[in-house]
Amino acid sequence: MPEAPLPAIRSLPSWLLGRAAARGRALVAEALAAEGVKMWHHVVLSAVRDLAPVAQADLGRSVSLDPKDLVGILNDLQAAGLAVREPDPKDRRKNAVSLTEEGERLLRRCEFAAREANDTLLAPLSDAERARFMSLLIRISGTEG
Repeated sequence: MPEAPLPAIRSLPSWLLGRAAARGRALVAEALAAEGVKMWHHVVLSAVRDLAPVAQADLGRSVSLDPKDLVGILNDLQAAGLAVREPDPKDRRKNAVSLTEEGERLLRRCEFAAREANDTLLAPLSDAERARFMSLLIRISGTEG
């Protein structure tokens, strides 16, 4: 049987991680789409919940999102009644973002859907393997700490 194409590339951890990440993103994106949410909308909802009330500029920095892109996402979230922008109590010249009750409810559903998608991604692994895999990913991703 002939060798699979690109054996040198396919043996690189970076290639394999990229493939796994792409599969994970696709699974999560599909699960979020069932809730009517795009990936970046979910990220921003989650960050707002964790940081609220948060200045719009600080929110953008926290999720590494271009300010113009963030404005579009916040416009979508506000139009859908999921988030509100009001004058920042710490600095009235800035907007502070927070979630509405509906935004909180949707975020809980999205978090559940994302966890289920990640369970599907990691289904081939035992519980012990999952724990070890997560530990290793944290170490090599530079997010430890």
